[in-house]
Amino acid sequence: MTKFRPCIDLHDGKVKQIVGSSLNDSGVGLKTNFETDRSAAWFASLYKKDGITGGHVIMLGKGNETAAKAALAAYPGGLQVGGGITADNAKEYIDAGASHVIVTSWIFPEGKLDRNRLESLVNTVGKKHLVLDLSCKRTSAPGEPPRWNIATNRWQTLIDVEITKDTLEDLASSCDEFLVHAADVEGKQQGMDDELIAFLAKNSPVPVTYAGGAKSLEDLQHVKDISGGKIDLTIGSALDLFGGKGVKYEDCVKFNKA
Repeated sequence: MTKFRPCIDLHDGKVKQIVGSSLNDSGVGLKTNFETDRSAAWFASLYKKDGITGGHVIMLGKGNETAAKAALAAYPGGLQVGGGITADNAKEYIDAGASHVIVTSWIFPEGKLDRNRLESLVNTVGKKHLVLDLSCKRTSAPGEPPRWNIATNRWQTLIDVEITKDTLEDLASSCDEFLVHAADVEGKQQGMDDELIAFLAKNSPVPVTYAGGAKSLEDLQHVKDISGGKIDLTIGSALDLFGGKGVKYEDCVKFNKA
């Protein structure tokens, strides 16, 4: 059944909420909705206290490893971690307390799926500890049937791998869950990609957490309705925890408990 999943997005070692489409290597034009001096571990401890499981810690670039591991230590087994994860460091984060590692760019070098890398990850941490991040951007023109392609490298690089029923079925054999940010609407609080949510609900063989554009508590119920309860939702910039005015964190906790 649909539930709220929390997040801890890290940039330069601090907890932030960023407009996804503004991320780039240079940092020029970066749009930050929220930044706090509260530590990642503080947020992790809050989620632990309230029994909110399955949240994700995302390291947006370098310099976030210490903060991420502090969060994992504060809530062992309660959080997933992603951002710069490879077969070389995946077990390190599982040992640090992550329930799952989240991987995207590393298994799509040069825009193609590297099955050897994917197999190496599965052999390192096991399918049950692996989440594949299929964050994407819409590539269909207005009026065309919806189409999405996976975006890697902090959503900067659009690759040739399209999110299709076959893609989902193929990759699901190697992971426990999918995480999908709709990068076009991420952080904008201007509405979700309903067509993407419905598509994922219909075609994914494994659980999916969707992120991007949620702006109210009603969005949780909406995702439940259009996905038949199959898709979980992350709410970031709209949440009062992150300076938002659209959703109260305590109401999300109540939604999950109900």
